[in-house]
Amino acid sequence: MAPPAPGEPQGAMRVLRVAGLPAAPLDAAAAFHARWLARARAELAEGCDLALVFPPAAHPHTAWRLAAVQELAREAAPLRVNALVGDAGEAIAGMLAWLAGAGAVTGQVLTVES
Repeated sequence: MAPPAPGEPQGAMRVLRVAGLPAAPLDAAAAFHARWLARARAELAEGCDLALVFPPAAHPHTAWRLAAVQELAREAAPLRVNALVGDAGEAIAGMLAWLAGAGAVTGQVLTVES
């Protein structure tokens, strides 16, 4: 089972698959904020929790991703914002289902492996 398409609901949670970011962490952070932040906020404006799905990347990407997710979660409260990192479709789908039922989890970046 593949993860939902961008903006497709997963229960009461929207899923936004982030793609096309540069390999360098600083450039990737800038591109995320330029291309994806407004889309994430628009999804949240619909009144649903949000899960961002990032492709795997090197460890230096962890800090900017966590900062972005945590700040979105603070901004959107009481809605929840979390992120998954991985490219294993079935594992991502399983974690999305788990997140949909984990009402107290927000502001987290979780790595998903197959």
